[in-house]
Amino acid sequence: MPMNQDVIITAALTGAGDTVRKSPHVPVTPEQIAKSAVEAAEAGAAAVHIHVRDPETGAPSRDPRLYRETVERIKETGTDVIINLTAGMGGDLVVDPLQPLEKLGELPGTDLVGGLDRLPHVDELLPDICTLDCGSLNFGDNLYVSTPEMLRQGAKRIQELGVRPELEIFDTGHLWFAKQLREEGLLDDPTVFQLCMGIPWGAPADPGVLQSMVNMLPEHAQWASFAIGRMQMPWVAQSILLGGHVRVGLEDNLYLGKGNKATNAQLVERAVQITESIGARVVTPDEARVKLGLKPRA
Repeated sequence: MPMNQDVIITAALTGAGDTVRKSPHVPVTPEQIAKSAVEAAEAGAAAVHIHVRDPETGAPSRDPRLYRETVERIKETGTDVIINLTAGMGGDLVVDPLQPLEKLGELPGTDLVGGLDRLPHVDELLPDICTLDCGSLNFGDNLYVSTPEMLRQGAKRIQELGVRPELEIFDTGHLWFAKQLREEGLLDDPTVFQLCMGIPWGAPADPGVLQSMVNMLPEHAQWASFAIGRMQMPWVAQSILLGGHVRVGLEDNLYLGKGNKATNAQLVERAVQITESIGARVVTPDEARVKLGLKPRA
């Protein structure tokens, strides 16, 4: 696949990881997340990927009220940016490794609900994009659960709402199943894939693995890729060279360099520099809407 000449940059603003205590720049409240979204857009991001957090504790949240406030605050500024809301929260299952059926679903850290129960904020807010995590995974030391039937239900509802799903691919089997959803008519073209690299224990941040996943994509799919931690910026170039778009942000990496804690805007600025330095161009939100098959800005 030839190098991508016209690149969409997405900023993943806060995520759900235990990063709040590690950097003062990770946004927590709706006001902070919205401000970071605007700054990322001004730095060159065409899209922002949004999780929300409990404003008091910084813990990840599924509260639709927090999504509503965050999105409203972004829109009130008049900033032109594509809104991409996570729909992956609600899949966490913590089990006792010695007695896995004891207190199943009751251990701290478990937040496991059905596929449709992960979508109330999408139903209400109708963002441009929402994510669909396309399979279960040993996610670090715990489990992320997204069964085939959960995914079928979620994909069907997202399709009914007219929202574009971004298919989160953490391993090759997830890509295989996403293609099955398309075969079943539960995904509309253009399909949009996010190839997620380096998350234990999914696909490693290895160029050969990325190439094999790119080779598996449906014809005419739009795709992006990211890698976490210190591989984030090298992966900007890696993704573009293989024909994809890019994602950066504090969800995946906290640093610009050793000991240099970054803001989302600074990470986007660096991604813009890398993109332009290898001869590609950063596209505007309107250009990205056309590429991704989204509705024009209201």
